[in-house]
Amino acid sequence: MLFKLIYKEILFRKLNFLLTFLAISLAVAFFVSFFTTNEASKRETIRLTRDMGFNLRIIPKETDMNNFWLKGYSEFYMPEEYVNRFWEFKNFSFAHLTATLHKTIIWNGKEVILTGIAPEIEPSGKKKTSMAFMIDTGMVYVGYEVAKLLNLEHGDTIKILDKNFVITKTLSETGSSDDIRIYGTLSEFQDLLLMEGLVNEIMALNCLCLSPDDDNYLKTIREQLTRVLPEAKVIMNTTIANAREKQRHMLEQYFAVITIFVIILIALWIGVLVMINVRERITEIGILNAMGHGWTEIVGLFLGKALLIGVLSAATGFILGTGLALKFGPDIFKITAGTIKPIYELLFWSLLVAPLFSTFLALIPTMIAIFKDPAVTLRKV
Repeated sequence: MLFKLIYKEILFRKLNFLLTFLAISLAVAFFVSFFTTNEASKRETIRLTRDMGFNLRIIPKETDMNNFWLKGYSEFYMPEEYVNRFWEFKNFSFAHLTATLHKTIIWNGKEVILTGIAPEIEPSGKKKTSMAFMIDTGMVYVGYEVAKLLNLEHGDTIKILDKNFVITKTLSETGSSDDIRIYGTLSEFQDLLLMEGLVNEIMALNCLCLSPDDDNYLKTIREQLTRVLPEAKVIMNTTIANAREKQRHMLEQYFAVITIFVIILIALWIGVLVMINVRERITEIGILNAMGHGWTEIVGLFLGKALLIGVLSAATGFILGTGLALKFGPDIFKITAGTIKPIYELLFWSLLVAPLFSTFLALIPTMIAIFKDPAVTLRKV
């Protein structure tokens, strides 16, 4: 009997049913689309902020900081194997560790900095995209000013000290000392400079989930470094660190505001629709009550309809939201497009939350309507 009443109610109030169904479907679609692309959004933000560069520089403890800032690198050296110590420690704040060797030489009448770069290590054991240049043996990358002054181009063969190298890339202008660098593999440049097994810097990226504005931020990193490598000290580029964290927090706050706004908007929309429907049906509720239908049955009519709308909207919204995420997500998050995939767990949550949400919004106006005195209601007929 109740199902028959719900069926007749839907047929009689088609527009109200469709508008409510549309509202909840769009709400579910928004959340499904948002959460489906959210992981890609987080990864995209991490990748984009990560590309700002390494923000931690681990150098020999005895380094004179005045000379360090004047030259741009430490005049002291440490064993390359120091970088391997990070493998022994878990859950600390260093990632993308790269051992490097920097040395200024006079080459073709110009002062240039040779920078040898070792392959990155990732102490967490997780495979991550490299931040440093991936340079093959026998190849070099040439900084903008060096290439410009000496008319060097991709594919040229150059001789550095006693060894020939092929230029695999000439770099874009950075407006920093990187414009007068020549990058190569660490092992080859160590051999050239007679510094086998030595480095003067380990570049790293911090992965500590604290704000750089926190007084304990750098202190925590330095305490961890002391446990891992007491022979070294760490300096941080706070400009990059702050920019990375502020960018992440800005996006998180932005999406939070949008989510709250959409929830309020959808709730108002559905609430108004339900209130209108109940007000229109006050007379019919009085008639149903007079015909012998109990309050339980009448409440079941309205809440049953709301429950049905919630279930149908959940399924429709999941399909729509997933489709939108798969179609438009890759165009928005180009770097991490491959991470955008259907999340079927969201279908479960949609089928749970949407009917509850719909029923809750229908409950209050329904209770208002059924507590109207049938005699008063029918007197107006």
